[in-house]
Formats: sequence, C-alpha cells, structure tokens
Amino acid sequence: MSATPKKKASKATSKTPVVKGKATPKRKDAEAKLVVNSMAPATNKEERRKQKDLQRASRRESREAFMRGDENALTVRDRGPARRFVRDFVDTRRSIAEYLLPALLVIVLLSNVAPLTRVIANLPPLLFIVAIVEGFVLSRRIRKEVSERFPHESTKGLGFYAWSRSTMIRRMRAPRPQKKPGDKLS
Repeated sequence: MSATPKKKASKATSKTPVVKGKATPKRKDAEAKLVVNSMAPATNKEERRKQKDLQRASRRESREAFMRGDENALTVRDRGPARRFVRDFVDTRRSIAEYLLPALLVIVLLSNVAPLTRVIANLPPLLFIVAIVEGFVLSRRIRKEVSERFPHESTKGLGFYAWSRSTMIRRMRAPRPQKKPGDKLS
C-alpha cells in the first residue's frame, strides 16, 4: 500500500469582483416582500386579538350550523338521510331513558333521607334495566323503519345512535331536535 496524501480541491481564486447582476432593492420594496401572511402567527397583541376574534367567530358560526342540522356542518356520524330520519323519529316521541339523568340526580339527593334510603337504593338498577330494554326495542324498530324507507342504506349502528340520542335530555341534544314530541313523520 502506498501512503500518498490526498489532494484537496482548490478553489479557483480570481482577482475579479463577483457581479450581482441586479441593483440592490429599495428599503420600501424589500419590506413590502415581508408582508405577514394571515395564517402566520401574530406578532403583536392587536394582531393576536384579531386572530382570536376571527377564530371565535368562525367556531361560533360552525357550531350554530351544526346545531341547526345543516348537512355540511354535521359530523360524519350524523350525516345522511337515514340519520336525519332517526333523529326525527327519536325526537317525535317521549322515552323513559330521556328522564334517566334527572331521575338519577333526584335519587342522589333523596338518598340522604333516612326513611327512603332502602326504597331508593333499588331504583337505579331498575331504571338502567328499563332504559336498556327500551333501547333494545327502539333499536329493532328503527332498523325496521329505516330498511323500509331507505332500502339502499345500511342500518349498521343506527340502533345505538337512536338509543344514545334518546338517553339525552331533549335540550342537550346535538343537533337540536327539528321535531316536537307528537309531530308526524313525513
């Protein structure tokens, strides 16, 4: 083996100055190129406040559209004519499961009353059993109705969707109910 040192590539050294090819831009033009994009983070308090206000307004508008039931604003879980029918079907009837949460609150408050303790202790399991049976019946009925009205729609998950909506207090349902109890379905 020969031990010859490797030569480094030498830079071309020339005495001629490097020409830029264009004039230096004026300060005004250079600063105009530095305009901050609206998506970029804000640099001062006023810009941050404006961005927060715009984001808040955007979120408020999308939330209102979701609560109204606009198809474009709904989540994937809530979209489609079958899901709309299920929401309307659940909203046009009263259910025992709808009163489950308020009943449990009353039970908790009354559980401290000594004479009622034994009676009240048996109510929560009974209410849960009634709500589950009602959900099972509702699920079967929903799947039957949807398969008749929307023959090409899948009924997968619609029973649980209907039951979970029926267990919510009417005022807290999202999207808001479009029908009142007792209204006729079209």
